Amino acid sequence: MSEPAFTPQLAAIFAALVEEASGIHYGPPERDLFGSKVAAQAAEAGFESLLDYYYRLRYDDPEGVETRVLVEALTVHETYFFREIAPLRQLVEGHLTEIVRAQGAARVWSAACSTGEEPLTLAMLLEQHGLYDRVEIVATDISEAAILRARTGRHGRRSLREPYPTDLARKYLDVSPHGITSQARLREAIRFRTLNLFDEAAVEQLGRFDVILCRNVLIYFRDQSVTKAVARLTKSLAPSGILAVGVAESLLRFGTALACEERGGSFFYRSAR
Repeated sequence: MSEPAFTPQLAAIFAALVEEASGIHYGPPERDLFGSKVAAQAAEAGFESLLDYYYRLRYDDPEGVETRVLVEALTVHETYFFREIAPLRQLVEGHLTEIVRAQGAARVWSAACSTGEEPLTLAMLLEQHGLYDRVEIVATDISEAAILRARTGRHGRRSLREPYPTDLARKYLDVSPHGITSQARLREAIRFRTLNLFDEAAVEQLGRFDVILCRNVLIYFRDQSVTKAVARLTKSLAPSGILAVGVAESLLRFGTALACEERGGSFFYRSAR
């Protein structure tokens, strides 16, 4: 059977469906890659017609089960240990230390954590500064497969990239030719769970956080989805809580309710509440 043609019209309706479900935007430049992944999932689901597959997802998938399977196949899991570590150090040595000193405990949410390298890096820094048992870390991702992998603590070799802090890597990671394994004690400090950032009720159930990490995620969203996601994250911040985004991301043009501030060369967004 020849692969069905992924026309611009099909690309547009599938892109709209995926964006509604996950916030992830696929435009014309990604059409070929997007189309190949959609076609593969359609075949896996037993559909020869991409339009029939679309109709199934749009009109005959009330619980969104098959749509989630498609989103899972499309999700990008680009992450690694110690990525953009300077802002994490600043948060641990500054804001989180201040919160723990004032309140006795703090909460951090690593949103869209992929396979867990970011919250695990944070746990290393917290342990290094004596805050390991005073800070609750919640780590979420839309991908169930990514969360399952994060819980195992087993990672590929590309999860550790030069340059990196060798002292932390030696202490907390087991590096072998077959891959990288994080310490079980680190994983025990993190509550991993599957969550869609656009599921308002699920986000609300998480409660409020002193720090939210949503880094290198918003680059996959269009402006309207960024605005919606940031509004939801802002509601999840505790008074004077801080939102951290990727170093290449900026919220200044979105007119959010957050105040941008610079700390030790890193930029953060603080709740005005």
